Amino acid sequence: MTQDIKLESAVSLPSGFRFDEVSSLTRLKTLGKATPSLGPLAAFTGTFTGSGFNSIFRPQNPTTPTPLPTPQPNSDNILELNITSETLSFSSPLGSVPNRGMVQGDIFLNGVPYLQSINDITVPSQPTGIHLEPGLWVMVPLTTNPAEGQTFTRMASIPHGTTIAAQGTATTVSGKPTIAPVDMTPFLTANPANRIKFASQTAATQNTPRIPQDLTSFIQQGTITQALLDDPNTLLRNHIASQTIISTTVLDISTSPATPLFGGGTDNIAFLLGNAGALTNPNPPGPNAQSLKMTATFWIETVEHVLHIPIFRTGHPPLTIHAEGGAAGQPVPKFHVAPPITIETPRTIKVHSTQIQYSQVVFLNFNGLTWPHVSVATLVPSHPITIPPGAWN
Repeated sequence: MTQDIKLESAVSLPSGFRFDEVSSLTRLKTLGKATPSLGPLAAFTGTFTGSGFNSIFRPQNPTTPTPLPTPQPNSDNILELNITSETLSFSSPLGSVPNRGMVQGDIFLNGVPYLQSINDITVPSQPTGIHLEPGLWVMVPLTTNPAEGQTFTRMASIPHGTTIAAQGTATTVSGKPTIAPVDMTPFLTANPANRIKFASQTAATQNTPRIPQDLTSFIQQGTITQALLDDPNTLLRNHIASQTIISTTVLDISTSPATPLFGGGTDNIAFLLGNAGALTNPNPPGPNAQSLKMTATFWIETVEHVLHIPIFRTGHPPLTIHAEGGAAGQPVPKFHVAPPITIETPRTIKVHSTQIQYSQVVFLNFNGLTWPHVSVATLVPSHPITIPPGAWN
């Protein structure tokens, strides 16, 4: 029997907490200084849930080999594939966060705390937590020193021993996003053009260093396919193929952003760095599994839905109606339906919801190669969305 996992919001600011600058002049508190705008981060509110896919090449050491139905003692790596269920919960905005400047005047940031939790549900009866990430999304206003426009930063802590600060910009486009392919194939470190494909990346190959090792049933169900291994972003494109998307805000961030942007980075605990991080002569050099860089794109989409409203009498209990789905496994939002008027005959109305999609790549270094760790997901509001009164006009 499938265990029903319900992950709810687990991050919130203390009651009455709000960032502001400490002033030595009481009168300044009455000036009504405006709180910095969150820009597109204003869409990060409440709790979102959904589904996705994760791939990661893990180091395999003969001292602690990964148990597999067909053992792979001679492999230096294991490709782990996860069908995922995710909750991404946001807290209230921070307010006005002062950053004091020496060569430029003070700037004020604003941001949204979040908690991301991800379960592996590849075997539905055995859900397993594989990721927990507390962090902040922060809006950084235009600055003159350095000369950068408005940027957005994600700061996060990963339980495996890595912290990140990833910075980038936002753009808005009409309609659906263009989601480019992403490649999980490892490459020689510092030479991304020299890709080295492993047998575990061929879905039909069964006796290979991979979890799950035999993908036959997943291929038949269409949940883990060769197309997904070739390009994990296939899942995202499938999820929006039949949707009507009005507009999309694109957030592109990196721990090593392209010029003219700079800033951000990753930090790892000593174990991940291995002797590669030692001050004395490293022997052997390591690393065990260094998180070198992270890039991610978040698409904040405004989705239009057509809801079929049945006959409804005022005074009756509200209805909860699910939006129509598309691709298998695609999450869909729910709507709280309480018409202020009697609906004499069934009718349709158009409503909007916010949908978050993301594609993230963490570049791991070990054994002379860089191994892309790719995670993708589509997320929708977890609680019913109240239909505004104007929808009934």
